[in-house]
Amino acid sequence: MNKSLFRDKIFLITGGTGSFGRAMTKRLLKFNPREIRIFSRDEKKQDDMRNEFGNLKIKFYLGDIRDEASIKNAVNKVDYIFHAAALKQVPSCEFYPMEAVKTNILGIENLLNVAIGAKVKKIVCLSTDKAVYPINAMGVSKSMMEKVIIAKSRELDKSSTKVCITRYGNVVGSRGSVIPLFINQILNNKILCVTDLNMTRFLMSIYEALDLVFFAFQSGSNGDILIQKSPAATIKTIIQALSIIYKKKINYKLIGARHGEKFHETLMTKEEHGKSISYKKYFKIKSDTRDLNYEKFFTRGKKSTKTFIDYSSDQTKRLDVEKTVNILRPLIKSF
Repeated sequence: MNKSLFRDKIFLITGGTGSFGRAMTKRLLKFNPREIRIFSRDEKKQDDMRNEFGNLKIKFYLGDIRDEASIKNAVNKVDYIFHAAALKQVPSCEFYPMEAVKTNILGIENLLNVAIGAKVKKIVCLSTDKAVYPINAMGVSKSMMEKVIIAKSRELDKSSTKVCITRYGNVVGSRGSVIPLFINQILNNKILCVTDLNMTRFLMSIYEALDLVFFAFQSGSNGDILIQKSPAATIKTIIQALSIIYKKKINYKLIGARHGEKFHETLMTKEEHGKSISYKKYFKIKSDTRDLNYEKFFTRGKKSTKTFIDYSSDQTKRLDVEKTVNILRPLIKSF
């Protein structure tokens, strides 16, 4: 990665007081930026972060992604944006779907309108595996967020703002992740509340999440979606790994799937797979740049000779207990 790209630049991180924002701030400070702006609506978390970092290069902007006016001041003179602000608790969005619409869909429309007007150079937006074949309100809102970004990117020429997307699986330790919940229950000698032992989830670290964003920053063009090739584990394997790490016998009770919860997650559909570019660690799904006048692009249909499959948590590399322990042990120390 060319670190000089970040030197003396102004960054904005929306939802910047979350786990991603804090980790990204630590990483960016190593690159000698001019300023890092943290945009969020929680003044308590901003104050905690201000005291934790104690760095005058970090500026805090109180506002809400739902309110376009509150974004304008934060975006002024910004070079690059990492967009992480979202409602992402699946059950909460199921009960309050319009709140997910306001933040995850209307929020990105507000941000893009302001950022494009301010001539921001590049925006990397964080999405989720739940946006693929969505069955819950959070996933639907994130899927629509992606569609808004891709549609908006078609209007941008090569000399203007560039915007692309990263899709994540389960980031270990992030807000809403099952692993911190399990750990809290283990440390307090509680019985674990388990949905289903055979559910599978992608696993990636917060450091891998940052690396994916930097890959997107360097390699993503307008409307592209970038994905890490991630392994997965069953809930049973995760529990067994935590039992080894904490040297405790873990008792659990099965509560069944929560509202809107999938049995397996998907990072890329077979249709997307067919138009993706494969790298050593990542996939890049190229944006469809055609307009509605399809006859300009094709005079005759072309039949594909290759069969693609979904890139899902039950079809990717499956982690055993030992490998899951090796992944979780160093990460648990960081949260």
